[in-house]
Amino acid sequence: MVPTFIRDYREWHCGRQNYALWHLEINDQKLVDYLDTLRAHFSDFLLEPHSRQYHVTLFICGFLTDESKLYKDDFSFSEFEQQRKILIKEDFAPFHLKIGAVDSFSSALFVEIQDADNILSLIRQKLGTVSNEIAALDYCPHITLGLYKKAYSSDLILQKISELPVQYKYAEFELKIEHLTFGYYQAQTLQGKLYPSQHLFLGDSCCN
Repeated sequence: MVPTFIRDYREWHCGRQNYALWHLEINDQKLVDYLDTLRAHFSDFLLEPHSRQYHVTLFICGFLTDESKLYKDDFSFSEFEQQRKILIKEDFAPFHLKIGAVDSFSSALFVEIQDADNILSLIRQKLGTVSNEIAALDYCPHITLGLYKKAYSSDLILQKISELPVQYKYAEFELKIEHLTFGYYQAQTLQGKLYPSQHLFLGDSCCN
């Protein structure tokens, strides 16, 4: 596994502050409690502090800017307005997602999100007509539990996953998604808080 080091990644943010994304908020307290229990099980492996709220990343926009774009990963407010108008026009209905198994990327532990109707890909496709996403090529919907603090072997992490009690391996949660959230986090704060900026409610074309 690839560790994340606590430092200021200036070569990435170049002094810029707010890194924007569309995401799905996790507000179900029972699900939050379940995710907290999972984090506690893997606490010896995960980087602290961790104050970012549980969420499902939908589309990574880039660094917010009021002015002309200087870097490839800049994202203007006018682009956000274009995305918002496209989503309102499409008028997506509320939808459901299911929580899957615990799994691991090379740098992070996560819980799978099952999207049987492929609605997330449809929404991402519409957002991508305005700007290119700042992200890896393959989209895997998930809820991040934490970043690894050391270079652990994959076998060790898999062993720890296998030690989960049965009720946590196959927990059945369904998420009803009634709004999309546009927000940002502060790039200088590693695993810092997500700040919601606007909510786009599904089915009634209302954005607050």
